Amino acid sequence: MTTLNGQPASLEDVLPLALTSYGHFTSVRVEDGRIRGLSLHLERLVRDSRAVFGSDLDTGRVRDLVARALDGHSGPCVVRITVHDPTLDIGRPADAGRPGVLVTVRAAGAIPLPPLRAKSVPYQRDLPQVKHCGLFGALHARRVAQLAGYDDALFVGPDGHVSEGTTWNVGFISDEGVVWPEAPVLPGVTMALLRQHVEHRVVPITLSRAKTAQAAFATNTAIGVRALTAVDDTPMADEHPLLDRLREAYLSLPGERL
Repeated sequence: MTTLNGQPASLEDVLPLALTSYGHFTSVRVEDGRIRGLSLHLERLVRDSRAVFGSDLDTGRVRDLVARALDGHSGPCVVRITVHDPTLDIGRPADAGRPGVLVTVRAAGAIPLPPLRAKSVPYQRDLPQVKHCGLFGALHARRVAQLAGYDDALFVGPDGHVSEGTTWNVGFISDEGVVWPEAPVLPGVTMALLRQHVEHRVVPITLSRAKTAQAAFATNTAIGVRALTAVDDTPMADEHPLLDRLREAYLSLPGERL
């Protein structure tokens, strides 16, 4: 079931989003009625609503809509909360200012997931600080990586610095400990939670420097902390004490109730 403002969504409700991709979203993992980083996800929705639509968002209403969508679901779920204007006119996006809340629910996979191999791809997302629905460039980069025999893409900006993955933030482990790229990236909630609990540094990371790391990992709400076993043809260790610590730190978070 997909709902818009608490009611079953019709084709007319979602067609403007499908045709324009103009909107923003966040995805949360729900386990036993709790969501890690729920407050940060709601802050993101409020911040991005102002950036994309110039409007405020009632977080209490969002929480209620998610709770209603989850009614009858059991087991871990991933809930995507998309904010878009179903009346959007592609010729007048400046008039879009009445966004609705689209909620979808799917079963969540078990974590941790097996490691993945990443191929570096030159790419930087449009408006990277916003978790928007414009995913063509990122998915095309993922396709390029998979056609080359890899699992996913690792973005390298025009300055030659590593930034993020298609739908995940990336971190590295070196003699300095945990390091995150200083680059235009989506500020991921899982990354923010890990930064609160594990010492780290944020520094510019070239692709060549990334390949000298002892280990690398991807993070997002759906996957938690997932090791990378390769960047291009450079192998990475899929086990490291700091990787274990990051996983334990994430999984130990109790989460917040809706």
